[in-house]
Order: sequence, then C-alpha cells, then structure tokens
Amino acid sequence: MDQRIVITGGAGFIGSHLTDLFLSQGFYVTTIDNLITGSLDNISHVKGNSRFSFIRHDVSKHIDVPGPVHYVLHFASPASPIDYLNYPIQTLKVGALGTHNALGLAKAKGAVFLLASTSEVYGDPLIHPQREDYWGNVNPVGPRGVYDEAKRFAEAITMAYHQTHRINTKIVRIFNTYGPRMRLNDGRAIPEFISQALQGKPLSVFGDGLHTRSFCYIDDLVDGIQKVLFSNLNDPVNLGNPNEMTILELAKTIIRMTNSASTIEFHPLPKDDPKVRQPDITKVKTHCGWQPKVKLDDGLKKTIEYFQKKMAAPA
Repeated sequence: MDQRIVITGGAGFIGSHLTDLFLSQGFYVTTIDNLITGSLDNISHVKGNSRFSFIRHDVSKHIDVPGPVHYVLHFASPASPIDYLNYPIQTLKVGALGTHNALGLAKAKGAVFLLASTSEVYGDPLIHPQREDYWGNVNPVGPRGVYDEAKRFAEAITMAYHQTHRINTKIVRIFNTYGPRMRLNDGRAIPEFISQALQGKPLSVFGDGLHTRSFCYIDDLVDGIQKVLFSNLNDPVNLGNPNEMTILELAKTIIRMTNSASTIEFHPLPKDDPKVRQPDITKVKTHCGWQPKVKLDDGLKKTIEYFQKKMAAPA
C-alpha cells in the first residue's frame, strides 16, 4: 500500500499506537512531534522500518511534508490536566494554530483529515450520558478552559474547512483512554494510581471519589479511530467505553490488582472537575459497527505490567 499517513503528536501515547497500527497494515507513516509531552521511546521500535519517518517539529508553525499525503491525523496537544496547566499557551496554540496548519496540509495534499477532539468539550456536563448533539457546559476562563476551548475551536475550524473547502474531515471525541506508553507522571487517574500503588504510597483521590469516569483500553480506541477515519462520517463522533465507574472504585480495583498495601488519601476536588463522564456511543456503533471489547481488568493487567517494567528500568 503506497498511501502515506501523517500523524501529528505521533510520539505521544495515542499517536504512537496509531503509528504501530497503520505500519502493520502497510501504510507509510510520518509522525510529527515536538516532544513537549511525547517521547522518542514510544516510537524507537519502528525507527528501522523503511515505511516510517519522524519529523521533530512544532505544528503551531507551518507544516511541510514533501511528497504525497493521503491522510492527516491531528493528535498533537497536551492532554492531561497536569500538562495543560503547565503549558496553557502551548495548549491553546496547538489547538488553534496547530489545527489550522494541519488542515492546511490536508488541503494542500487533498488528504482526508481527522481531528482528535475530546470529551472535555462537554465540560462538566448537565446531561448524562453525553451525546454528540450536546453542546456542553464549559467555563471558558477556568483552569481547564485552555484545553476545553482549544478543542472546541479545533472542532469549529475543522467543520469550517469541511464546509468551505470540501475537505473530507472527521472528528473523534475521545473519552478517558489508558494503556501502555502512558507516562508515569501523566497525572491522570490510572497512571497516577498505578504508580502510587506500585510504590506503596497512598492513592490520591480527589473529592469524595464518587465522581465517575469511563475508561477505554488503547487497543479498542485505535480500532475505533481507524473505523471512523475510513467511514463516511463528518460530524463529531464519541469514542470511549460506556462502562462507567467511580474514581473510588477504580482506586480500590488497582490496589487489588497490584496486591498493594496502599491506602486511599482524599484531597480537595480541583476547580471545574467534571462530576460525571460517560459516552453515548450509539452513533459509532450504528455507523461503524464499533464498540470496545477489552474488559477493564484485562486492560489494567497489561498497563500495570508496562508500568512495572518502566519503574524497574534504570534511570
């Protein structure tokens, strides 16, 4: 297959798994990353593949990829609260300028474009579960606003390019995803809890722990992204696991699965932290035949094994 896929943020958690998937299917893959939150470790195993190339570049600046490009997947962005609170301006720039540049590349090459959006566009939702026709409840000037509004703008400009320039665009709203290649200091619930449990530290639960999330394993997610990419859907599509659980339940599950003696420590809930999060996946299920298959315990087992190896490796 002589088609080329460009993945911005390709050295990140999700981007690197997409790189593996499309290389395994015979595509040429070019990943672009400035490594602000990505890591070359995530793509080191494909470095010798003749169909793979890496460009270190900040996509907030003009993107130049020589030769034909058939698909552009825009995954560049800090995606964890710890990251977008540390890099608020970079988060806004990659959501606005980076999306504009990635769309410009797709337009210049006549490529299909896919935007990695997020469930955070729904903010602290007032409907449950969240459907794609819900417009959200977002504080634009709160601490999470830099990420929420960057992605909301990214969706708006993506649809504008679709309607004005007739580019074949896709938008996936990604709900909480986990698996190998997440960073130890990622700050999100699963890597944080696993890291703390493996070190015998108390697990940090914010609020009373009764707020909910839905966790999708990375293999399921990249399969869903691929199905949307090759579908005829242009409107936003939720991708995630509708199996909802409380954060307290998750913490107890990870303590059990790591055989840890860790206790649970409660901390104040951060401002604007969503109380519920559960995707309605009716659209992708109906149009693409996709739904997650990996059970939480099975996905957590693989993720814990990955973290054990990372923590045991020499610094």
